Formats: sequence, structure tokens, C-alpha cells
Amino acid sequence: MNEAVIVSTCNRTEVVVTAEKFHGAFDELRDFLCDLTFLPPEQLSDHLFVAHDADAVRHLFSVTAGLDSVVVGEHEILGQVRRAWEAAAAHGCVGPELNLLFRHAVEVGKRVRTETSISRSVTSVSHAAAIMAADALGTLTGRSVAVVGAGSMARGVVDFVAEDAARVVIVNRTAERARALAGDDHEFAPLESLTAELAHADVVLSATSAQEWVLTVDQVAEVMNSRAGRPLLVVDIAMPRDVEPAVAMLDGVTLLDMDALGAFVSKGRRSRDAAAPAARRIVEIEVERYLDAAQARRAAPLVAELHARAADLVSSELARRSSLLDAMDDHDAAVVAEIARAVAAKLVHTPTTVLKAEAGTPRGDRLAISARELFDL
Repeated sequence: MNEAVIVSTCNRTEVVVTAEKFHGAFDELRDFLCDLTFLPPEQLSDHLFVAHDADAVRHLFSVTAGLDSVVVGEHEILGQVRRAWEAAAAHGCVGPELNLLFRHAVEVGKRVRTETSISRSVTSVSHAAAIMAADALGTLTGRSVAVVGAGSMARGVVDFVAEDAARVVIVNRTAERARALAGDDHEFAPLESLTAELAHADVVLSATSAQEWVLTVDQVAEVMNSRAGRPLLVVDIAMPRDVEPAVAMLDGVTLLDMDALGAFVSKGRRSRDAAAPAARRIVEIEVERYLDAAQARRAAPLVAELHARAADLVSSELARRSSLLDAMDDHDAAVVAEIARAVAAKLVHTPTTVLKAEAGTPRGDRLAISARELFDL
């Protein structure tokens, strides 16, 4: 094995490698996983999924597109694949082949999400809430987001909005838990500062386990008076509710609750299912494009040598006949030189085309050997 990337998520562990021989590489990887899991080979082998060559490329592209996820179209897998690639690169485990493959895979994931509606929503409450907020505002890019709570749903919201939002502040009754969730990347504040934080926020997502209103109509009315007409989006995903329903009646305030979220997720699920065939077509197109480019790359060094050899022969023959060329006027000498180059180019055109078309196949390997012998490369 020459290059390797390990992609590990909550529901998958995959190893992508380049290798000269399939069976030898498989045995090495199986033994590696056995050592890691303390399982005997005969027990582990029954649970391994293996793909190689074009099928391996197709699988990686499908994974990055979100087609192989538990929640079809989920956003997280794209970042997870990218981070796995970056980690492998940082440890010197990837080279030209996997760099190109993973770069193309990330591009496929982005294209699928841009050109189809497969990632319009997800089924987890926290992630769906973040997507719904982005949909309501048009985008979260550059926005100020206040997340109320520090439990699991709040963590999901923070994870999802962090890449786009300009500012994320976690507001929680227990400041230590808010600080822990904020880490080094975000801000935090005690619940007593919620009114002050809302004065600056574009959107507030509330997900606490409180038994009373966390955000009252009087509190939000006070905030709106200080916002100079700036609208506020409030997303309440707590059970029981965090936000007093009358908040929805205030001018400039949009309140989205669990009922709105349920309708949004249902609509998104239908949209994802309808978008899956289009996403798969994109994957197939990109697999063919990658394989064509990969074949051309395999033939590129030999093709370059072939063309360099032809150019050297032309140059040496023109130099050998320099006395004859010197006897001609400049125009005729240039015509002779151009004819020589054109003949050489036509002679290597067919070998070049065939070598590129057959690169990476057994016939291509045989033709490469023959070309090197016939053209003295």
C-alpha cells in the first residue's frame, strides 16, 4: 500500500488505499483492523465491505454526496471526509493519487448539494432547526446566533451553525456548561444576560429543559424596542416550550416552534427522496470524469516522453541538415522545418490516442511496453 486515508464517523469506519495488488492489500488491511479490534480474521471478515477500482471511486463519491448516510443528504459527512483527508495528509499518508481522488470527492459532495435539494433538511431536531433557521433567513453566513441551552440538542445546533455564522454565543443557566460548549471558538454568557445578548442576535435557537418560559413576551418586546427595527428570528425546539407563544405576535419577530419544525422536516424528507436519483446521476457522471482523467494521468509520462522523443529527432535531423537549410531563404527553411514537425506529430498522434484510451488496463500495460521498445524510450 502506498497511500491511505481512514474515514471514521459515528456509523462508519472506512479505509481508502492505493495498492499494486488487491489481495495483498486486503490481507494487510484486514490484519490491521484485527490488531485494532482484537478480533480474529475469520470473525472480522464476515463484516467487511470491500470495493476496488471504479466501484471504490463510486462508493467514496456516494458517501461524500450523503447518499450512503443513515440520514440521506446529511451535511456532516462532507466535512468528515474532508477532515479525514487533511489528517492523512498531515501525517504524510497521502500522495498524488489520493489527493486527486479526495479533492474530486469533495467537489462531488459540493456539487450534489448545490445542484439538488438532497441536503435541504435532516431528520435530527437540532440540525433541522439550524437548517430551518438558515432557510428562513436566506443564509446563516455572517449572522449572529444565540443558542440557549447547553445540552445535546444545543450541541447539535452549535456544531451545525458554527461553519457559517459570524458569531455564536451560548447562553445557559450554568455558566460552566456554557463555557464548555463554547470552547475556544465561541462566546458564552449566563442566562441572566439573555436579554442583552438578544439585542445583538439575528437568530436565537432555544433548546433547554426548563419547565418555565425562558423567553417571555415582555422580555422580547423590550429587546425589540432596542433593535431599531431589526427583525429577530426565534426558533424554539425545547420540550416543553422555552418561548412564550405570544412572542409570535410582536412586530418584527418570527417564531418557529416544533410544529413548524415537523412540517419542515416532512417537506425536506420528501424533497431528499425525490432528489436522490438526480444526486446518483451526478455521482455517475463524476465517476466517469474522474476515471477518464485518471487514465490520462497514467499515460501522461509516457506520452510526454514520446512527444519529446519525436521533437528531439526533428531537432537533430534539422541540425544535421543545417547546411542545406542555410542555402535556402528564410521562408523555405521555415517551411521545411514546419513540415518535419508536422510529420512527426502525425506519426505519434495515433500511439498517443491509443495509450491514453487504454491506460490502466492490461492491454494498456502491454502497449506501453511496446511503445517504449519501438520508440527507444
